[in-house]
Amino acid sequence: MQDVPVAITAIGTEKLDQLQVNEFADVVKFLPSVTIQQGGPGFAQVYFRGVASGENANHSASLPTVGTYLDEMPITTIQGALDIHAYDLARVEALAGPQGTLYGASSMAGTLKLVTNAPDTSGFYGNAGVEINNVAHGDFGSVFEGFINAPLSDRAALRLVGWYRDDGGYIDNIPGSRTYATSGITQNNAALVEKNYNDAETYGARLALGIELNDSWTIKPTLMGQIQNTEGSYARERSGQNSGNYQTVQYNPESSRDKWMQAAMTIEGKLGSWDMTLTGGHLRRKTNTESDYSDYGYFYDALSGYGAYFYDNAGDYVSANQYIQGIDRYRKSFGEFRISSPQDASLRFIGGLFWQRQSHNIEQNYIIDDIADSITVPGTDSNIWLTKQQRTDRDYAAFGEASFDVTDKLTLTGGARLYKYNNSLVGFFGYSDGYSGDKVDPMGVPGVIVKDGTGVAGCGILSGPTRPAVVDGSPCTNVDKSTKDSGVTFKSNATYKINEDALVYATWSRGFRPGGINRRGTLPPYGADELDNYELGWKTNFGAFRFNGAVFQEDWNNIQLSFLGANGLTEIRNAGIARIRGVEMDVGYRQGGFTLNAGFTYLDAKIRRDFCEYADPASPYDCTIPIPDSLTDRDLLPQANSTLASSGTRLPVTPKFKANAVARYEFPVGSWNGHFQLAANHTGSRRSDLRDFQYGIKGKLQSYTTVDLSFGVKNDQWNIEAFTTNLFNEVGVVNTGVSCREDICGDPGGGTALGGTFYDTLIKPRIIGLKFSRDF
Repeated sequence: MQDVPVAITAIGTEKLDQLQVNEFADVVKFLPSVTIQQGGPGFAQVYFRGVASGENANHSASLPTVGTYLDEMPITTIQGALDIHAYDLARVEALAGPQGTLYGASSMAGTLKLVTNAPDTSGFYGNAGVEINNVAHGDFGSVFEGFINAPLSDRAALRLVGWYRDDGGYIDNIPGSRTYATSGITQNNAALVEKNYNDAETYGARLALGIELNDSWTIKPTLMGQIQNTEGSYARERSGQNSGNYQTVQYNPESSRDKWMQAAMTIEGKLGSWDMTLTGGHLRRKTNTESDYSDYGYFYDALSGYGAYFYDNAGDYVSANQYIQGIDRYRKSFGEFRISSPQDASLRFIGGLFWQRQSHNIEQNYIIDDIADSITVPGTDSNIWLTKQQRTDRDYAAFGEASFDVTDKLTLTGGARLYKYNNSLVGFFGYSDGYSGDKVDPMGVPGVIVKDGTGVAGCGILSGPTRPAVVDGSPCTNVDKSTKDSGVTFKSNATYKINEDALVYATWSRGFRPGGINRRGTLPPYGADELDNYELGWKTNFGAFRFNGAVFQEDWNNIQLSFLGANGLTEIRNAGIARIRGVEMDVGYRQGGFTLNAGFTYLDAKIRRDFCEYADPASPYDCTIPIPDSLTDRDLLPQANSTLASSGTRLPVTPKFKANAVARYEFPVGSWNGHFQLAANHTGSRRSDLRDFQYGIKGKLQSYTTVDLSFGVKNDQWNIEAFTTNLFNEVGVVNTGVSCREDICGDPGGGTALGGTFYDTLIKPRIIGLKFSRDF
């Protein structure tokens, strides 16, 4: 790592175990340049160096800005990275800054790479371990994991890994009731009241083969899968009936089942003196989710009589209680060919070809029980709204990077990646024809019928025929668009090696993120955005000390800004410029049995132009230009434009300052080796939303600091350890939201019509545990 002129943090197998890393969020704690925004297990977005604009991970929204790899395969799905249980990993690498030359399109801001331990022909060995733990305010949990490495011959071996994890719940669903204003119907949650409501179960396995065909060629096939089941909500209710730090009031079941399987193969060999790598893989993922959406109906009804739209076949009101059942199916296939010249030559080259196709079959059922057939989306039992769409993202690239040793100390590197993408979205979203149907033209043209843009009514054009269903399970088609583009990104680097223990480097690199389709078909597609990174860095060793760092500036152009538009639908457009300036450093010290590692990142991340509700093509940052009539609801008067966020506003989600430190002391205990470890992590305050109005509603995400302790002993076979994470039971908020239409919610007021219900996703409370493992 010290010889690579890139800002990279790597955590190896032993260190991952020492830091009590089980899941994605545990890793991010110890990566100063990385921030996580999480709604619960399996649903997380990660950000490098402050490159975040408030993306909400909606299924038809922007791709992530961070690429995630499992060995050689990209595993970033359209809604985020896989939450892989961290066991038997060789290392986790965090590469900060654009990595678009040698990595894919989603590596605009950085790349996270999880590298598994490979099969080993040297001998038969393995490990088995068990952990018992208890979470404060909650239940007991456990972890069982193990692996075996078995040679099949002197040229072949297999590695079989398995794990099971049971995470205890710590949030209580407490009793509550509410009466809907229009219908007068009272609802309670008595059937769902439960202590420690949010438990999770994770289990999976990996089988890998390593086959040496001869002295030059190897084949490494891998099959890996995981299932994660959760119950309950992972957010506390910030206001409302009798809510506390670890309490919520939910009126409908909440759960998720995240199931995925990946098959991959890597072939490595030599073509003459050149190295060749051919790798490919296929990933399938299916998530089933249940979500409580009753808050939206309750507060919207209290404000505007929303419940008057919901009646049964007899014409009587029904409860406006609403819940969501979702099924998301992902498929990703990729292939890459790389070739590299001998690495001991003064001129070195690496290049190749890349192809990727990922699809997302989206099904979101918004259900209100017992509504009339006339307002039920055709083909569903009781849907007031249906999203049934097929999203497909295709990426193609040719890349190359050359390095030349000008002298023994100075190396120059240049690289380029030619890319092309072609992304599409087709299907249905919206209401039935009876709920949102044809309207007489409000502009006064007699007899003209205007088709509403959502739902069945939007499947026709004026008074024309209805477009038939393209996606199975949809009643018809009201969105069918695609967008494509091509371009090139570049990278240049100069590295000066002062001596064997110190180097300095300067890098300019550019990353990009492909454009896509807005789910509301009447809106235009959004284009790619780009990030230019200017960086000066150093890597040094002074005996027992290590001191690395970098200062950087990142210019983010044509930002894909997302916000909620009509009907609460996410809308995305390219209307932003931001500048991120920062510094990151890490230090290490090792002497005898004592080690100390510490790192921090400081960021000044701000937008540089006003973010307008409407961006006029000629003057996108002039918020005084009125919104054209053609882009407003035809039933309303023309709207004035507004400034959603002013120039100089800090980018959301990521903190100005994040730091961690780990101190460890190892010492003899009779014939055993003992250790004591202290780890501290600090995450600074964060802006919850880029937009001023929504930020005023949600409030600031406050800073928090956690402390972890562990003590243990081990010998050649046994390892016994007691530990605690979040020792002082810090309440840290990693995500926040309001379950109500953001344009009608005011300050949290404990149940008032304009109050809304505010939810905060929290870090885990204090966990105390005991681990045993045995090598064999």
